[in-house]
Amino acid sequence: MIDSETQLDPPETPESEQDPKPLREQVKDAVDARDSETLVALLDPLAPSAALRQLLLLVAEDRDVLLSLVPVDMAADLIVEAPVEAATDLVERMPTDQAAEVLNKLDSDLQADIIGKLEPEDAHSILARLHPDDAADVRRLTEYEDDTAGGLMVADAFEFRETATVGAVLKGIVSDEADFERYRGQHPYVVDAKGCPVGVVSLRDLLTSNRGKRLSSIMVPPVSVGVETPLDDLEDLFDEHEFYGFPVVEADGRLVGVVSRSAVHEAALKRSQSESLKRQGVVGDELRSMPTWLRSRRRLAWLSANIVLNIIAASVISAYEETLAAVIAIAVFLPMVSDMSGCSGNQAVGVTMRELALGIVRPKDAIRVWRKEATIGVINGIALGILIGLVAWIWKGNPWLGLVIGSALAANTLLAVSIGGVVPLLLKMLGQDPAAASGPLLTTITDMAGFFLVLSLASMMMPLLV
Repeated sequence: MIDSETQLDPPETPESEQDPKPLREQVKDAVDARDSETLVALLDPLAPSAALRQLLLLVAEDRDVLLSLVPVDMAADLIVEAPVEAATDLVERMPTDQAAEVLNKLDSDLQADIIGKLEPEDAHSILARLHPDDAADVRRLTEYEDDTAGGLMVADAFEFRETATVGAVLKGIVSDEADFERYRGQHPYVVDAKGCPVGVVSLRDLLTSNRGKRLSSIMVPPVSVGVETPLDDLEDLFDEHEFYGFPVVEADGRLVGVVSRSAVHEAALKRSQSESLKRQGVVGDELRSMPTWLRSRRRLAWLSANIVLNIIAASVISAYEETLAAVIAIAVFLPMVSDMSGCSGNQAVGVTMRELALGIVRPKDAIRVWRKEATIGVINGIALGILIGLVAWIWKGNPWLGLVIGSALAANTLLAVSIGGVVPLLLKMLGQDPAAASGPLLTTITDMAGFFLVLSLASMMMPLLV
């Protein structure tokens, strides 16, 4: 028995376990030591997003070293997880042979996205080291617009001739599991002698049919899309059909790839995020791991344009300096009128951008959209005008000031929602980016109109305000 007064010392804990280093420092130490084994041990248990975070926490030179030390499969996983611009930067800094090895592990659509953003000489050098067929697929994919079936598809289609038998297909799947994995569960597409899809076979039918049957006897007609099919139409098709993907065909009907449901969903999500960032003046997939000067230059391009727009709005105030000098209280309410109108306008912009993304509205619907927004503008404008008018009256003790401020806000709210609802459609019709341009235009116009309405009404009612 152990005496109750006897105390057992706890086992000694190594110092490294008592106060372990943060993972970031461990990764940095392994990079400095060029310790490939430790790097793999640290990164392999992490989720892809967590591993990418550790990579991007390093400076550019250390990121290059890390990617050169880990296995090619792990480097490819990190590239897949990164936004396209960040992935392109990582690949661009790699030696050509390493870049080709990593790209060889990626799906053809991501290969094309990265290659399309590289400098031409870098892209040519990398493509020269890929298998000729893979390089040809990538070159072809880079020719398509990003938000089309051709730009979103993978060039690897699980295809067989219509004369093939069920047994031959199953044998091919079993004998080459790695190749089958590349198709990620696609249903087999049946093509004719010209390479045009004539049918699709469900995996269930493939497994339950007699091995001697030809695919032509168990296939059903396919639903294919053209390479130029836009993202909005693809979303509609996936809403209508519970398919994994659609075969993508060229103008001559030849099968050139498959566009998956997940690729369309990710593209729609990315477009939505990009439009949201553009409305805030952030262009591209900006990350803080990118070069500082690049990030600064992109932001300044947008901010500089806004300086000009704000000067235009401020010029309205300068034209009414005498009115402002006579009724100082007006200056308190000018930003309120412009900000509240701007908020109403941004709500209208947000709804229009969402409906554009969903394909619910088109530029031709501008009049219908304006009518609906004008109705909201009248209701909300009157309500907000009465509210701020009462505030101005009670605060400054002058009902005429309340009438000026309330009337200006009501009119400016109607104008703001009309612009916010319609301008994105007009910009889309003109081939401009509605996400990037709608916000600055709305802000400038609502500021100018708000200042003008308040100051012009105050000038007309000056005897009642002083």
